[in-house]
Amino acid sequence: MKFLRLNDVQALTGLGRSTIYKYVKLGIFPDAVKLGGSISAWVESEVQAWMAERIKERDQQAISATE
Repeated sequence: MKFLRLNDVQALTGLGRSTIYKYVKLGIFPDAVKLGGSISAWVESEVQAWMAERIKERDQQAISATE
């Protein structure tokens, strides 16, 4: 298991800081884990699962559009 800091999450997803926090607030992006003090990080596997779900949704829409 690996933790990702905000800069890593931004680089991995292509999302900006405010979008990440907005999606977390809306419940559509994994929440960060408090590591102590003011330090938070995201679980890499959760972020990757979120990304995989976006790809799955895209592919399902593409299939629906061709039917």
